[in-house]
Amino acid sequence: MAPFSPSLTGRGFGVARGSHARQATLLPLTLALSPPKRGEREHGQCHMDFPGLLAQLLNGVQYGLLLFLIASGLTLIFGVMGIINLAHGSMFMIGAYVAYLVARQWGSVWLALPVAFLGGVLLGLVLERGLFRYFYAREHLDQVLLTFALILLFEEARSLIIGNDFYSVPVPALFDFSVPITAGFSYSAYRFAVIAICLALALALFWWIERTRAGAIIRAAAEQPEMVDVLGIDARRVHMTVFAIGTALALIAGVLAAPLYSVYPNMGDGFLIISFVVVVIGGLGSVSGAFWSALMIGLVDTLGKAYVPKLAGLAVYVLMAFVLIWRPSGLFGQRS
Repeated sequence: MAPFSPSLTGRGFGVARGSHARQATLLPLTLALSPPKRGEREHGQCHMDFPGLLAQLLNGVQYGLLLFLIASGLTLIFGVMGIINLAHGSMFMIGAYVAYLVARQWGSVWLALPVAFLGGVLLGLVLERGLFRYFYAREHLDQVLLTFALILLFEEARSLIIGNDFYSVPVPALFDFSVPITAGFSYSAYRFAVIAICLALALALFWWIERTRAGAIIRAAAEQPEMVDVLGIDARRVHMTVFAIGTALALIAGVLAAPLYSVYPNMGDGFLIISFVVVVIGGLGSVSGAFWSALMIGLVDTLGKAYVPKLAGLAVYVLMAFVLIWRPSGLFGQRS
């Protein structure tokens, strides 16, 4: 199943069932294609004009920034705590359903952002204190089994509370228009808003990690975990903070994505896989690596689906293979 899928009903709330719902998740992003010339038709070629290329570049940046919100928490959790959290994609799914429920109840997706942040922090604290703190010293296989069980629990809870239908969330009225870019091309104002919000969150995260005492402790815990105990730092507080922030970022990413794409069961699975690729390419424990890696993957994946759809599924993984051959620790990871 594709990580992103277009909104089923455009504006307003919608529910889709059956084959149409399943089909909707596979629709590619809309391409702006110029009419093929006669010679191109004969050779089966199609020329993409500049507006089409620009649209895919913007879509790739927006996709990459959403990936960064998910992968940044994932890389911090693994770098600081050594936990392989397969349930991190479920946090994204929960955020998307939070957006749907809040918008349906109060009519505003923006209200879902503080709800997702506070709910993500609380959920992260509960999971870390109630479950994950008992698995820091356990084998990775035990951690995988725990987080896989959490995926099943979250999916069953979602099915019981909301059901298994596909939903669409309306774009906020304030940004429900297009911004003219060129004479023949306009781009969604809401997508620009998503890019701006993700960049603002990325800057805030970089400032927190690089300029504050708490961030220095987290960097030390990610790069030299043994230093936490040597310096007498309360490791429990570090673990709770990292897990809470990482979970909250994943929920916020789900809220931002909900008005753009369908809200559907298991929607976090595709994001989980691609987010692990982001973490591996960027380097374990590196937030800056996750940022540049997410942008790179967003552009490669989006342009690949637009220009070479038959090879698009391999492009990201071929890129990962080349990076690992060149730098086994990732672009920004510490060399062992």
